[in-house]
Amino acid sequence: MGGLSSEREISLRTGSAILTALQERGYQAVALDVERSIAAKLSSAAIDAAFIALHGMLGEDGAIQGLLEIMGIPYTGSGVFASALAMNKVAAKKIFVYHNLPTPAFHAVYVDEAGCAEEALKGITLSYPVIIKPSEEGSTIGVTIVHRKEDLLPAVRAAGSYGKEILVEEFISGREITVGILDDQALPIIEIIPRNGFYDFQAKYQKGETTYLFPEWLSAAQEQKIKAMALGAFQALGCCGAARVDCMVNRDNRPFILEINTIPGMTETSLLPKAAARAGIAFADLVEKILWRASLHKQAPQRL
Repeated sequence: MGGLSSEREISLRTGSAILTALQERGYQAVALDVERSIAAKLSSAAIDAAFIALHGMLGEDGAIQGLLEIMGIPYTGSGVFASALAMNKVAAKKIFVYHNLPTPAFHAVYVDEAGCAEEALKGITLSYPVIIKPSEEGSTIGVTIVHRKEDLLPAVRAAGSYGKEILVEEFISGREITVGILDDQALPIIEIIPRNGFYDFQAKYQKGETTYLFPEWLSAAQEQKIKAMALGAFQALGCCGAARVDCMVNRDNRPFILEINTIPGMTETSLLPKAAARAGIAFADLVEKILWRASLHKQAPQRL
């Protein structure tokens, strides 16, 4: 838990909640704060399995998963490739398009140089407003809603401080929902209603800033369609274990996939535990279910 990303503090909260649940269930669990010395820490801890509670860069993008593969330590969640795909919003959306899974229209812009970004933006054909976001950040970090063409380049440059690849995405006006996935099963759908109208970092993690509902406006057929779509996205990227698929439903009740979070938050305000509770799965049971799916995703060849 912890780690080096901009989501470090949230990761510490997620990790603490998981650690408490595991210890209450009698596991000999220890907390490892991920620093550059994590390989040495893992070696000295001599653990049987790693429960990954890292968010963002180096924790959710396949990096820590690759290290654990090399060290032969089973770990929770998706493997190296699926983690990297899901973390890169542009790559994930290309996979969704290939599998005919609905996702908002988009362009990718690269910001090695301001001039390059400006030239690339000339080819944007999306109607305003649009969403600008770093391709490989979470928790709405670096995200801007742009309503006017003249604000596009500054928003791209701001997002560019988090990485060279920027996603310019069609803005979907409607209802925001999320679908938790656990062991290839879709959990109850949750609707997200932020008080300020935008589900930003504060709305996610500050109590009272967001209302979470189990939507009654969805028909049984619509609910099944959205769950099947979310599960299809999860499987298309090769994810496993637990994940969360974030979606929008427009004013015509058409659902669109935004992204997949392969290491969902597990704090007191987090969505996956809320969905699991609705399905009758207590928090400690959820943690234990995730733990018992820990595995190595690649089989290293034996030395001759």
